[in-house]
Amino acid sequence: MTESPKNTRTERDSMGPVEVPEDALYGAQTGRALENFPISDLRFNRRFIQALAAIKLEAAEVNFELGVIDERLRDVIVRAAEEVVRGEHDRHFVLDIFQTGSGTSTNMNANEVISNRAIQLAGGEVGSKDPVHPNDHVNQGQSSNDVIPTAIHLSTLIGIKEDLLPALEKMQAALESKASEFDGVVKTGRTHLQDATPIRLGQEFRGYAGQVERGIARVRKATEDLAEVALGGTAVGTGVNARPGFAEKVCARLAERFGVEVRETENHFQAQSALDATVFASGALKTVAVSFLKIANDIRFLGSGPRAGYAEIALPEVQPGSSIMPGKVNPVIAESAAMVSAQVLGNDATVAYAGSSGNFELNVMMPVIAYNLNQSVDLLAATANNLTDQCIAGLEATDRGPALVEQGLMLATALAPEIGYDTAAALAKEAYKTDRTIREVAREKTDLTEEQLDDLLDASKMTGA
Repeated sequence: MTESPKNTRTERDSMGPVEVPEDALYGAQTGRALENFPISDLRFNRRFIQALAAIKLEAAEVNFELGVIDERLRDVIVRAAEEVVRGEHDRHFVLDIFQTGSGTSTNMNANEVISNRAIQLAGGEVGSKDPVHPNDHVNQGQSSNDVIPTAIHLSTLIGIKEDLLPALEKMQAALESKASEFDGVVKTGRTHLQDATPIRLGQEFRGYAGQVERGIARVRKATEDLAEVALGGTAVGTGVNARPGFAEKVCARLAERFGVEVRETENHFQAQSALDATVFASGALKTVAVSFLKIANDIRFLGSGPRAGYAEIALPEVQPGSSIMPGKVNPVIAESAAMVSAQVLGNDATVAYAGSSGNFELNVMMPVIAYNLNQSVDLLAATANNLTDQCIAGLEATDRGPALVEQGLMLATALAPEIGYDTAAALAKEAYKTDRTIREVAREKTDLTEEQLDDLLDASKMTGA
């Protein structure tokens, strides 16, 4: 039990009185949950609270339209909820992520904050539930069981639209720009971490841009499922206590407010008993993280050195790299991106497990799905921007890659059609053993003319279009 604050007021719920801080906008049920779940310092993020409050706001508008609440109640609920949407009352959203699996505690946290703030706006007494009741008015036509999954979908959709997709598109554009800039830089390719046939540095970066481009498409595909929300199903998917047309109208208003597609599901029973759309979305985010890890690791290796590594690109120097080695500079931006990738992979594992925790009519790990899914969106968006601005945009090609092309043993591949695979393989082994180039050994061991060798061993031709 936490120590009770000195200045409190008494709020009541169906279980009796609860003391809450005098200046708190939350009420009894939030107060109980605050005592019940002293687990961590993890909280729902800003965007989730924004989405949850917006659902309450638009529900009030629709309930007025349907004749469920009067204009006076509508006005104060909408004003209070709008303040929550804007983030003016975030400090009153105090509950741990690790709480009731339906997120009921946080749904009631929102109901109580909006109710009490609306009471203030109406000139009433905070905690009185008069004239605005958290359940009867703010939660009218709703249940935690359909509101929380809807808030998960909506907050993720908003984060993807406003943050992640713009960041990914900027990253793709930066990589494509580098692909063009580096298109004339011929270097040795690598497969299995061993020398392979030549490739242009620009082609490598075209590959990175292609990964991000396809990541964007995968994330967009995930938003199609997220657009289908559970609102309207109330407790178990049957829609008990929700007026006909309520969810459809609220969804339309949410879509207009945030500029994302939001529609009521055609099958409420799957939408509340299983959160498969969030598992799919997390999988798309995981794939983006895997792409980031590939790109970040390649950049780290290609920039390794400056003398004992590959050193084919020069990374922007953003900070000293060592507390003991003077002059050392490390690829810290790429390292940061790699760690974010690891975190998102872990988040996806959590979402997948939590997504499998639907028991009959309800998933009971919704808060942890919300936390991890929203965090993955936020981390990937911030990392895409940071990796683009502080690393990719400032990359420069060195002359190390082109200088090593003539030393490449896999140039022998171009001779195979003329002299046969086995002979070409023998040339490569001889060149490696004697520390000579393929050209030098081919002059000695084959009948190919100098003109033929120049043509066949033209590394730029081997890189294709």
